[in-house]
Amino acid sequence: MSLIKLTIKGISYSQTQSGAYALVLSEMEGTRTLPIIIGAFEAQSIAIALEKEIRPPRPLTHDLFKTFSDRFSITVKQVIIHKLVDGVFYSSLICEREGVEEVIDTRTSDAIALAVRFEAPIFTYENILDKAGIYLKLDEELTIEEDLESDEDEIEFSIEEGEGSYSHLSLKELHEQLNDAVANENYELAARIRDEISKRS
Repeated sequence: MSLIKLTIKGISYSQTQSGAYALVLSEMEGTRTLPIIIGAFEAQSIAIALEKEIRPPRPLTHDLFKTFSDRFSITVKQVIIHKLVDGVFYSSLICEREGVEEVIDTRTSDAIALAVRFEAPIFTYENILDKAGIYLKLDEELTIEEDLESDEDEIEFSIEEGEGSYSHLSLKELHEQLNDAVANENYELAARIRDEISKRS
C-alpha cells in the first residue's frame, strides 16, 4: 500500500471538544485534508516548533526528546499515521541509529510534534484518507488559508468569542506582552499576540 505525504496546514480551536484543538494535515498532491483532534499541550508544542519567533525559556518535553536523540545519534526519519480505529489515529516513528532502523509506536500528536523538530516527513495510507479525509472545495481551502495563514511555518490559534482584543495596543506594547507571555510559558497567548503583530507588519 503506497504512502501519501502530508503537510501541516494549521491548527484551530476545536468547536466540538472543549479544551482541544484540531490539527489539520493536508496531502501534498491533492485536495484532501485530515483533521485530528489533539490536546492543548500538544497543540502548543507543535506551534512552538513551527514558530520561529517564540523561544520557550525551558525545553518542553518534545524539545527534551530531540536533545536526547541528538546526543545519542538517533534520528527520526519519518512519521507514519498507519491506523484509524473508532476515531483514534495510531502512528509510528521510524527511527535510525548507526544504520539500524527501529519502529516506535506513538500518539499521533506526539509524532507530529517530533516530526516538526526533526524536519521529518509525515505520511499516511490511502485507506485512512478515504475513511477520514475531507475534500476541500476551492472556496473552503481559501477560507482555511486565510484563517490558518496556510504557510507551513505559520500557525494560528483561533480566538474564542469574548477574549480580549489587542488592536488598541502599540507594536512596542505587543512585543513586550509577547516576551512576557513566553517568559511565563503561556504559549497560546504568545501565538495570539504574534498573530496580531503579523497582521500589522
